[in-house]
Amino acid sequence: MPLEDAQQSYTLLSMRENEGQTVMTFKRPIKTCDDKDFQITAQPIKLIFAYGKTDEISYHMSKRGTKEVNLLNYMPKSIPTNSSYLSATVDNIIVPSNTTYYHCKVMQFPKLNTKHHIYQIEPVIEHLDLIHHMLLYHCPPKVTEPYDKPCYIGDIGDSCFGIVASWGVGGGVYELPENVGIPIGGEKSDAFYRLEIHYNNPERKEGIKDSSGLRLHYTAKLRQHDVGIMTTGVLPGRMKYDIPPKANQFHTYGICNTAYFSKFLNPVPDLQVFAVFLHTHLAGTKVRAGHFRNERQIDFLGIDENYNFDLQQAVSLGSIKTIKQGDEIVVECTYNTTNRASVTKMGLATTNEMCLAFLFYYPVINITSCVSIPDTKGVLIDAEKIPMDKITEYEMMLKKAPQYQVIINSNHNASLFPNGTVRDLMKTPAACQIRNTSNRFSTSWIVNLAGIILVLLWIILM
Repeated sequence: MPLEDAQQSYTLLSMRENEGQTVMTFKRPIKTCDDKDFQITAQPIKLIFAYGKTDEISYHMSKRGTKEVNLLNYMPKSIPTNSSYLSATVDNIIVPSNTTYYHCKVMQFPKLNTKHHIYQIEPVIEHLDLIHHMLLYHCPPKVTEPYDKPCYIGDIGDSCFGIVASWGVGGGVYELPENVGIPIGGEKSDAFYRLEIHYNNPERKEGIKDSSGLRLHYTAKLRQHDVGIMTTGVLPGRMKYDIPPKANQFHTYGICNTAYFSKFLNPVPDLQVFAVFLHTHLAGTKVRAGHFRNERQIDFLGIDENYNFDLQQAVSLGSIKTIKQGDEIVVECTYNTTNRASVTKMGLATTNEMCLAFLFYYPVINITSCVSIPDTKGVLIDAEKIPMDKITEYEMMLKKAPQYQVIINSNHNASLFPNGTVRDLMKTPAACQIRNTSNRFSTSWIVNLAGIILVLLWIILM
């Protein structure tokens, strides 16, 4: 049975039941300094809930769910007055019985003679149990023909890597802030786009047809800024960056030194980052993206200390974080492989790993990816045979190895810059550092009715 908390921090404000719905509102301090409470911060948290059909407290069976919420950076969803949208979906493709399958559809959208802005990205999912993620990329001018086939088999569309929209398992509709939009149409109306869908099929189900994809809601009323999405972290794909088995925690690192951006454009504007999408696979437990200036960390661009593979969502930062030319970004991922008997490799499969932070920013520039990999020639330890007491040493050797930084522009031209350095990240700021719970201190953190009230709506399907 549920245990009653010795220190009650919640106050019930209202409760009503109507036609199978129960609506409850309550408030609590943002910081309770009670070690039995989950502290509310500016980072996303996972809400779990269960309910019953009567007032009797008993086991909920299947009447339960999860949802990722961000209470301090909450952005209300608007109801579109214009229902115009572009559809980027596959059409009744047969999903192979492979455990991992990537399908790509290269397409053109209906012509928009003038520039428009995408303001909302809506997933269209037919098989939630199979789809791991979806990405829509802008293609370089050399891509001039549509196709619909497996990804990464040598087609010209493999060069489409300018991210326009994304969705990860567990995510929902993502709406951009009201002053920004993803540009589409106008002079680029003849451009091609590549929809990439990653199917994860561990049970090797056969004969499944799928028509999933993304709806891109757009408007002719242009917003103030054009949005770009930049990939940072560890260069995706197969490389010698192995994660050993039986590791309680193992870290990988990718860097981006924006000093090199001047080789691609001049001048380099300040980049205003307003949201981030953090991504690893099944072994990932934490992701942090540190922001450095003059070799010192000044901030985090994104933190998820409780990463959940099944709940992936772009998160509003709640404030603008400015990246100036010469700033550095370090993306750190933490993995737990205690239940694995062999090495985990970096790669595309769900059982492989990734370490990425997608930065949503403005104004858009001609750079799509800024990622890195370590030069492993000097790393003598083989992760396959590493003893438990050498795991930390192996991790540090990879961290201290020179980094090859790869920067890719929207025409899929890549440049390599050697000898990058992974800088040390500061500790994640503590959620509650002061234990004084006097009324004078605590009342400053109370959320009142004019502030944030968490509203939970349980819809019981009869």
